[in-house]
Amino acid sequence: MAQDRRTEVATLAGGCFWCLQPVFQELRGVTRVEVGYTGGHVPDPTYQDVCTDRTGHAEAVRIEFDPDVILYEDLLRIFFAVHDPTTLNRQGHDVGTQYRSAVFYGSPAQKEDAERVVAGLEAAKLWEGPFVTEIVPAPTWFRAEEYHQDYFRKSPEAGYCRAVVAPKVARFRKQFASRLTKVPA
Repeated sequence: MAQDRRTEVATLAGGCFWCLQPVFQELRGVTRVEVGYTGGHVPDPTYQDVCTDRTGHAEAVRIEFDPDVILYEDLLRIFFAVHDPTTLNRQGHDVGTQYRSAVFYGSPAQKEDAERVVAGLEAAKLWEGPFVTEIVPAPTWFRAEEYHQDYFRKSPEAGYCRAVVAPKVARFRKQFASRLTKVPA
């Protein structure tokens, strides 16, 4: 993803990337969201590689956004509202290190923001357990295969999309309606 003076990048992992991409695509101020793999030790991993749970990569989203419209901290608060940051290496029925909760920060300011947001949310006791979200420097990004990009938009009738992604997106739309661009039909 190219960056210009008016955009920043947030890289987040919180379960299946099919669930995260449509959420962030609908936010005002977000200019691009792609899915991929990061945080592992194998160069150029494929989806099949990542699913073996031996590469160390997380399924993640890379969000390009305009900080004059939406703040990084706001993206983080939304991120923590749409996944469970207290379950280690899992989200719902998706289990494995590729489904871990992680904030991959790109600057010292992003690291500080992430630590502050997590501390505030933990202090508010919105979750029963402690956060297990990793807050680590952003490593090399590997864009996922094309069939994963915009999967929910392309395949809304797929079983996983109907059973898991659609309800999550519907809850997000209701909770964050004031922050949305025009919601797709």
